[in-house]
Amino acid sequence: MATREEMSRSFGAATDAYEAGRPEYPAEAAEWMLQPVRTDGRRVRVADVGAGTGKLTRALVEADAEVVAVEPDPAMLDALRAAVPGVPTFAGTGESLPLPDGALDAVVFGQAWHWVDPAAASAEVGRVLRPGGVLGLVWNIRDEAVEWVAAMTRIMHGSNAEVILAEGGPTVAEPFGALESQSWHWVRPMTRAALFDMAHSRSYVITADDAERARIDRELGAVFDRIDAVGDTVVELPYVTTVFRALRP
Repeated sequence: MATREEMSRSFGAATDAYEAGRPEYPAEAAEWMLQPVRTDGRRVRVADVGAGTGKLTRALVEADAEVVAVEPDPAMLDALRAAVPGVPTFAGTGESLPLPDGALDAVVFGQAWHWVDPAAASAEVGRVLRPGGVLGLVWNIRDEAVEWVAAMTRIMHGSNAEVILAEGGPTVAEPFGALESQSWHWVRPMTRAALFDMAHSRSYVITADDAERARIDRELGAVFDRIDAVGDTVVELPYVTTVFRALRP
């Protein structure tokens, strides 16, 4: 089995599956993260860290934020530049941001905080935020209250993100205090091909050996047959988007 570090750096090998299979973020979630810094009428300056192919970047741009994207994987950065042209991009991580002190109103992590060292990343985010700036953490998680969705997770294995949220949520460190949170329930229409793309974009599946990937595809196929996800038939995959935010003193 791959190490946590290997999993965290695996996504560039599956950029197409990630872009096709991963969901967008609800506009309400992006707006809620930014709401505390929308105080003086100007566009807020935001860094999207662990930006991947730009799923959250797009929601921030649509929220009329001035966005820069930070991502450690060159292949993911290439995909982001193609998907969200015009957004400045930088190679970096949550623990090492190539950004100046106090330059930003908000720093956000979409499906990414579970890969960082919380203490080191909190200190680094605190460095680049202005006083009163926001740290925002957001995850799209499939709603496993639905039986066939829970079956998918058993087959694919749960992610670090799912474990963190099940155990009460993420942790942050100085200079940040308590996190507040908000959640949204919604559904994403998906074809059978998109459901497989979603599975193939997960770090456990990307780093699995050929036999394990074949098992996952075979067992997922049986689930998709059961819910009549055949060909171009669209099924609704339920999601819960949970957002956390904290202010820099």
